[in-house]
Parts: sequence; structure tokens; C-alpha cells
Amino acid sequence: MLRTEGWSLRKGSVRYIIEGKGEPDMDVKKLLEQVRDGVVQVEDAQKALKNLPYEDLGYAKLDHHRKLRSGFGETVFCQGKPDTYLLEIYKRLSERDGEVLGTRASEEQHRLVKEAVPQVAYDPISRILKVEGEGKERKGLVAVCTGGTADIPVAEEAAQTAEYFGCRVDRIFDVGVAGIHRLLSQRERIVRANCIVAVAGMEGALGTVLAGLADCPVIAVPTSVGYGASFHGLSALLTMLNSCANGISVVNIDNGFGAGYVATQINRLAGGK
Repeated sequence: MLRTEGWSLRKGSVRYIIEGKGEPDMDVKKLLEQVRDGVVQVEDAQKALKNLPYEDLGYAKLDHHRKLRSGFGETVFCQGKPDTYLLEIYKRLSERDGEVLGTRASEEQHRLVKEAVPQVAYDPISRILKVEGEGKERKGLVAVCTGGTADIPVAEEAAQTAEYFGCRVDRIFDVGVAGIHRLLSQRERIVRANCIVAVAGMEGALGTVLAGLADCPVIAVPTSVGYGASFHGLSALLTMLNSCANGISVVNIDNGFGAGYVATQINRLAGGK
């Protein structure tokens, strides 16, 4: 357990003892008083607070301090969770943190959660189920592009994830390589972005083309859209991994959330300008 008895300073840092597992025994009030009195520096207290653990529900360990450590709150993967578990997770997170982002939710899960958390919002295209604060400022610019209309559900998961985490998003849909003139006509919009998310199924060539047109990082998202030999997105995944263009990173098949998360990190590093 984390204990504050015997806080000591070693080269200006806070030292604490970790003994075993379980609930914390950190006296946060005492730590804050030490910050107030100048005994502990603000930076050292922040490091100590980053190690506070989680709320243990037995079936889930809610990481309330993830945002403090990583800059992003914990996200709920809704698919496959039993109703009672999902409901309690949303209740606890929304009550304590004021916001919740969930992915891969169903209409039935939306109706279930809304009974207990009326402010929850659901988008059936992206399957995102979220509670979001009002008046959120969105900075920078992330461009989310798709090869075709069938890729939009994955693209919306990426776009809405980035928006939830504070990014401004420009959606540029149905600009696949089968009609390259459509993509080229949008080049001015695309190159303004701090990061580009390229979402495509079939052969998955969109990411390579975009990386050849822009000077910012490209996150390629293969989708499971396609006929038999696309192997449920494997063809697009291999194309993106073997791209001859530089500046491309690739996430898993249909992983719009992962792309939106990384795009947010890049956008933040760019200063959100």
C-alpha cells in the first residue's frame, strides 16, 4: 500500500513505500498540506498522486487517475460486457469523472445505460456511447479520410474519439483511389491537418497516397470492408504495413478508436494549433 508516513525528500523528490496490493493508504490531505507549507514541491506531489490506484468493483478496476498519468481518461469497450457490469461502470465513471467514452456499444446497451445515466448519448454509426461535458474546446486539426462510404463507421469511431479528447476534426469521406481525382480535389483541406487518419478496406491503398501528398503523420486504419480475398481486412492491413511511403503508422483492423487516440496525441504534440 502507498503510505505517507515518513515522507522524505531525496534530491528534491518524494519517496514513498509500496507494500503489497489492495486499497491505498495515502493521506492525500497531508500531502496537500505539505505542498501548501512548501515541504513538498508541486511536481513531486503530482508524481505521487499519479500512483494512486483504482476503484475495485471486483469485476472491473476503474482507473480514475489514468487521465492524470496519460492525459486520457479510461475508455470502456462495451461489446461483450454483461449488462449489470456495464451499467455500474457507466454510473461510477460518470458520477466521479463527469465524462465517459465507450466504444462498440449496441442499441440495447444504450437503452440500458440511459435509464440510469440520462445524459448519455449514442451514435449508431460509430457505436460510440458517451457522456461528454458541455462547452468543450477543440483545438488543432485532424483530417479523417475514407476510401469509401462503407468505411465511415470505422472513420466515425476515429473522428468522434478525437473530438471527445479535444481535437477539431475535418471529415473527408469517399475519396478512395478508384477515383483519385476526388482525393486530389480535397488536397488543400487535407494538408492543413496536424495528422491524417486514412480509413480504407479493399486493397487499402489510401494511406500510401495520402502520405505522398502531405507532410504530417498518417495513421492508416484497415477495415474489414471487401470481398472474399480481402480476408476481412487482412489484405488492407498488409498493404498498409508494406507501404512504400514514409510517415505511416498502422493500427489494427477496424480500430477507429486506436487511430483517434494516436491522432489526438500527435495533434497535442503539434500544439493543437
